[in-house]
Amino acid sequence: MNSAHRSPTRRLAPLYVTVALALVPLAGCSFTGDSDDAEAPAVPTPPARAASLCRALHKELPRTVNGLKRGTIEPASDYTAMWGEPAVRLRCGVPRPRAMDSSTDSVEVNGVAWLPEKQKDGYRFTTVLRRAYVEVTVPGKYAPEINALVDFAQGVKKTVPEGVA
Repeated sequence: MNSAHRSPTRRLAPLYVTVALALVPLAGCSFTGDSDDAEAPAVPTPPARAASLCRALHKELPRTVNGLKRGTIEPASDYTAMWGEPAVRLRCGVPRPRAMDSSTDSVEVNGVAWLPEKQKDGYRFTTVLRRAYVEVTVPGKYAPEINALVDFAQGVKKTVPEGVA
């Protein structure tokens, strides 16, 4: 995923999903033209502070996400992981998303705030107000896509402190 290839926001649309028995509205999700055709997510190159946090997160990642088993990624990296097929993909230490410059709302899932961005097929969620940006891409097959974030909350809260990256 290359943020330089993101198209501008075309329209805004709400997404309603159930998380922990509550209906959570997501307003202002931006639509982008990113394509996730690659088998494994691109490995980010985070700054030293974020890299340390990402390595700690990597050790805390769950074996399953939304009922999907963790897969093997080549090249192996402490900054990427994936589950299932099509894959739910995680990248840690990514740059600050451009969408954070807009008025797009974030959503909180089990104590972790995420910025939702509508993709061609599914959603990309990026943590906000954390010392490193963690990005999770969830294919539309697993709608409501936000449900996958529940499995990441504990590890993110434990290893990536609140603050501004």
